[in-house]
Amino acid sequence: MYTEAVPLASPQRKTSAGPVLRLDELLTYRPTRLRHLYESASVPRLEAISGDLRGRMLAWPSAGPLVSTALRLLASADRFPWRGKSFVPYVDGGVSSAGEGINRVGIDALRLFRFQTFVGRSRAGAFDAVQLDYDLPENPFYIRAVKDEIRELRPGLYLGQAWLAARGKSHLVLYFALEDRRVRPCAPS
Repeated sequence: MYTEAVPLASPQRKTSAGPVLRLDELLTYRPTRLRHLYESASVPRLEAISGDLRGRMLAWPSAGPLVSTALRLLASADRFPWRGKSFVPYVDGGVSSAGEGINRVGIDALRLFRFQTFVGRSRAGAFDAVQLDYDLPENPFYIRAVKDEIRELRPGLYLGQAWLAARGKSHLVLYFALEDRRVRPCAPS
């Protein structure tokens, strides 16, 4: 069963939805709450997104409550196969306008499904997001149809949406989050 978690206060960053401190807190949020957080988040600088980020799959908007609960429990397990994403920004003069990345699977050694990154218009509304474009020749056709995007909840914590292009339309498939464990969230005040 979903519960609406109430995050602890943080002087580090507040969105209109309230402060968010940790990746695993997001596992308890319903898709409507995640959508609100996503819309109120900011566009991160591409050069700030680098290295191995820990990932969690969070919610499947079209899944029913029973399926959502089972998937959320599976995704929260430490042995869940998807470990996160690794990013490499292309930095020129301290600023990045593009980059690339790849998904980490299993024990982080298996790297699959490379993507390119850039800032562009979100599929979720009239705002920008960092786009993760899998439409690359080495990816299988079903992965090339996936379009991820992320926005920043606080430094080092990103909320993402995975979209699937089918029959000329984009469909929101799931929410995920990424956390840079090198960035320490500010302690509650």
